[in-house]
Amino acid sequence: MPVSAPAILPEPTLYRFSVSDYHQMGETGVLGPDLNVELLNGHIYEMSPIGSRHAACVDRLNRIFMRAVDDHAIVRVQNPIVLPPDSEPEPDVALLKPRDDSYASRHPRPNEVLLVVEVADSSLPFDQEVKVPLYAQVGIPEVWVVALDEDRVHAYQMPKSGSYREQTIYERGDEMTFPLKAAPAVLAVDDVLGT
Repeated sequence: MPVSAPAILPEPTLYRFSVSDYHQMGETGVLGPDLNVELLNGHIYEMSPIGSRHAACVDRLNRIFMRAVDDHAIVRVQNPIVLPPDSEPEPDVALLKPRDDSYASRHPRPNEVLLVVEVADSSLPFDQEVKVPLYAQVGIPEVWVVALDEDRVHAYQMPKSGSYREQTIYERGDEMTFPLKAAPAVLAVDDVLGT
């Protein structure tokens, strides 16, 4: 009796979740409220716990930004921004265009984001290889990655065709400028990195 060839099965495909799918999973309890997850490029990532150095840096940035921006921007800390169709990151800090409702009716969209800041200790490669390109693809004008282990800040500007055309690395002793046309401000890198 002749032996038949094994059936050729199609290659498995990776399922990509939409922002709507992600919200439904949260509403139905599939994603528990205590999970620290983010939707990035259709994939759900469990994020690392936040360490004390990371938390202190976010607190410093929040304090600095709150003092500097006044009513020219909204400072949002570790809250979602929606990047349609399949991403909802929660950057450590975001500066948003002002809205009367402070985004109570919906999360901000890319055209409402002035600056995203990600604080990285163990997550630097992930932030630079996954998150920064994602922000460039949707046209967020500026991203800072505070690299705590390197003791420096990577700044990305001028998004075009899915990447940032300018990258500047700031060291201790350097100063950075806020991306606010209405209220330009200068920030010491030492103040971001702390002592």
